[in-house]
Amino acid sequence: MVKSAAQQDSGQTSAPQTAPLGTEGLGQLRETFLPKRVGPVRIAALLLMGTVSLILPPLGAYFLWLAAQTPDLSRKQAARRLHLFEHGLAEVGKSGEVSVFRWDTMTVLQEITERYANGIYVGTTYVYTLYRADGTTLKVTGFYDQPERWGPALQQEITRAQLPGLLAGLEQGGTLTYGELSVNLGGVATSKDSLTWPQIEKAELSQGVLVLRKAGKKLPWARMPVKKIPNLFLFLALVEQLRYGGPRQDA
Repeated sequence: MVKSAAQQDSGQTSAPQTAPLGTEGLGQLRETFLPKRVGPVRIAALLLMGTVSLILPPLGAYFLWLAAQTPDLSRKQAARRLHLFEHGLAEVGKSGEVSVFRWDTMTVLQEITERYANGIYVGTTYVYTLYRADGTTLKVTGFYDQPERWGPALQQEITRAQLPGLLAGLEQGGTLTYGELSVNLGGVATSKDSLTWPQIEKAELSQGVLVLRKAGKKLPWARMPVKKIPNLFLFLALVEQLRYGGPRQDA
């Protein structure tokens, strides 16, 4: 069983979480993630920079505003929550608004960027853009603690909920499109070339890029930025299943 917000190892404490209004159809509440605290050192640095920069009012005001917007100092920001349920997720915004997305119908694009300064790693940026069929979008970022846990969790839940239906659609002759790539029972294709599933040696991720390799070839057959691949884990699961026997293969 996954941990509740009160059990997370982030140094934060929270009262036991309850499901917010509007999430009644999402099933059991499994996990809640809290805003990530900036910490006293960074808050002090922002306040100091804001105070020193008051000789340049716009710059000083900007640093003070940044400090005021952190969950350490803002009650509204501290009250935000990311809830993962059995059948979807819900985000509670700073004004108490609730955004609901279901695993079986949502789409997500992920962008994870490692940042370096003079060759030294200084942090990782997480941005997950969620889409609903009605056009509603939501960005969920590293504002929430433990993105290395909730990010893969939502990708895995989307895969669990949607993979059987997509495989059934392929069996009926359907084609799925992922940016410049199209997928069907016969294989994968771009606008210029195509491969059958037995010809694909490997699908791998490298530095934010999906690489498809053709058997017997050193150079990649296709490359595609991960940030442009909707439901990344679902796509990878489709590729692996189709490479090893197709939708009817026994588990």
